[in-house]
Parts: sequence; C-alpha cells; structure tokens
Amino acid sequence: MLIKQAQDIRSSEITDERLYHNRRQFIQTVSGGAFGAVAGSAALGNYSGRVHAQEPIPDLRSSQFSTDEELNSFEDITTYNNFYEFGLQKEDPSRYAHEMTIDPWSVRVEGEMNKPAADIALEDILRPHTLEERIYRLRCVEAWSMVVPWVGFPLGDLIKRFEPTSNAKFVRFETLHRPEEMRGQRGRSLEWPYVEGLRLDEAMNPLAILAVGVYGKTLLNQQGAPLRLVVPWKYGFKSIKSIVRIQFVREEPRNSWNVAIPNEYGFYSNVNPEVDHPRWSQASERRIGSFFRIRTQMFNGYADQVANLYEGMDLRRNY
Repeated sequence: MLIKQAQDIRSSEITDERLYHNRRQFIQTVSGGAFGAVAGSAALGNYSGRVHAQEPIPDLRSSQFSTDEELNSFEDITTYNNFYEFGLQKEDPSRYAHEMTIDPWSVRVEGEMNKPAADIALEDILRPHTLEERIYRLRCVEAWSMVVPWVGFPLGDLIKRFEPTSNAKFVRFETLHRPEEMRGQRGRSLEWPYVEGLRLDEAMNPLAILAVGVYGKTLLNQQGAPLRLVVPWKYGFKSIKSIVRIQFVREEPRNSWNVAIPNEYGFYSNVNPEVDHPRWSQASERRIGSFFRIRTQMFNGYADQVANLYEGMDLRRNY
C-alpha cells in the first residue's frame, strides 16, 4: 500500500525509533487525544530553523504520501551514505561530516523570478512552512534501497514564494563548496560544487520535498544537513544535500554525474527497472538490512503520482 491517511503527530510522540517500527501499536497507544490537534496552523511550532545535530523538531504532521513499509534503522540511515564531499566509502560521511559547519546557514535564491535575488537565512526559509513526516522509499542507482522517515515540506511551496517567471523552465541546486571542511572536495572525483537540477514541473510535484530532519529530529551532517532535496521517484543522487543555492533557469542544468560520466548518467534519472545502468541491473534491489532482493517498481512505486510528468517521452533515451 502506497498511501496512508494523514494524521497529525507531535514530534515528542514520534522521535523514538522503536515506535516507528511498530506504527499501528503506536497509533493505538496515543489515540487518546494526541492526534488531530496540531493542524496546519502549527507551522514550525517552536522550531527556530537553527539546525544542530539531532535536535527534536516539534509539531510535525504525517503525510498522505507516506508509505507504511517497514523503516530502516536509524543506524542504517546515518552510517550507510553516499556523500562524496566527505569520501568515496559508505562510512566516510559518518566519519568526517562532523567537520562541516552548518550554523549559521543561508541559501542564495536567484534567477528567472519576480522576487529579487537574495541570501535567505535558513530560519527565514523554513518559517512559513508546515513540517511533515514523509516516509519514502529511497532507491540508489547502485541497486540498494532504504525506507526513510524524512521531515520536510514541499519544494513547490518554497518555489511559489519566489514567483518564477515564464522563462524559468528548470530549477538548479548547488551544494556547499568548502574543501577545508569537506575533505572529499580536495580530490577530483567530481567537479565541485555538486550540482543537480529538476524540470520546474517536477520540482512542483507534491512528492518533491526539502528535508531538514529524519526520525523526528534534525538531520545529521552526513545526511545532508541542514537542508537537502528528497525526490523519491528518482535515484538517490538526484536528492542533493547541504543546499546553498537555488536558481530558476531557462536551460537544462548539467548535473554533476552527467558531466562526469555522460554515457551513464542522464538528467532525469528516474527509477526504471527496464533501463539498466551500465554497471548495475535496475530490475531488482537489495533493501539495506535484508539478505533478499526485491523487485524494483517503476518510478520507485510512485507512478500514480508522477508518470504523467513523462507522458509521451522515451524513457530509454531520457534516462
């Protein structure tokens, strides 16, 4: 089952990992009044936007877009990461990402928009938005996957605030470039800073979110703190981390992996079990924490929500 009914949940009731792994029992436990009172006016509650490692985020709402599949453990999610800015091994981000400074943090927003370009402090980015728990499948192009309980808000809601003009066809994102704190950037595995992009209509899809937390608390650095993209129907490398620049542009941005290996990585990078990567079959995946492989779903199981974006496109050519 992909969609579950939305209910309002306070973060104090969802930050315990054990409760996440038995959600039905959890709902029964708190049904005596904890649900339903938060509503949309909760917005950020007492959350100031000053993101430090693992601060609880209050007054979260759950989302109709969340899956009810079993979650990966907090350890899985925080120790098995691709974040080449800190090294090439899965454990490198958890070893070295603490060297990155994330407070204060601002994001440059600019390009084809009616609002003036500006450097926006993180707390000002977050202040108007209601944070939700979004439990999504995460599918890596390397044919492994997880189920992650993100905390964030729709990217489209932020885009509307800056009023892109009719010239804006794409959204370009850029990661922090700070080699003195991000040791992987001292090498040449990729061109730095890391760049990703979405078509504007993709960015406006309600599944695309900007995430600031996981398991009801703020992101750790190795997860892309303090602000990252999550696009669950695309391979994981599209969900750019530690964002410092958002641009509305006319032309399709060259994303970093496409620049590095253009015959292996396209712009769209939608999860597609019928189109293999040159080095990995995409027909199945290994869920981290399990010995068994499972069949990969088209668009990572989100076809009902996003297939219309690609109607009439040749998905083998537009990979």
